[in-house]
Amino acid sequence: MKPSRREFSSFRYAMEGIVTSFKMQRHVRFHCVAAVIVIAAAITLSLPVRDVALLLFVIALVISLELVNTAIEAVVDLAAPEWHRLGKIAKDAAAGAVLVAAIFAAAIGILIFYEPVMQWLGQR
Repeated sequence: MKPSRREFSSFRYAMEGIVTSFKMQRHVRFHCVAAVIVIAAAITLSLPVRDVALLLFVIALVISLELVNTAIEAVVDLAAPEWHRLGKIAKDAAAGAVLVAAIFAAAIGILIFYEPVMQWLGQR
């Protein structure tokens, strides 16, 4: 079955959202740069496919939550241009979700990279 024009439009809008978030949000850029470094290190160290898959999963999780955080911030700013306690709660909770995912992603990265890096450094 051939994809419809509407499906291509949905994909295009999603890509516009990613590109806009990348341009406007420094944290999205930071996580994307970190992802490239982690993937390059995984390839360089010839990590097992299972470990690379787990790294890709946590990278996607963190970047996805950054995109959701960006969306929530934009909607709150649109709905309530003036400061509001509930807007702050929404923004802080969304940022907290990103932080939790990033901390666990870093912990998973440390667990996955520790042995290969130690071997590469000649420590084991």
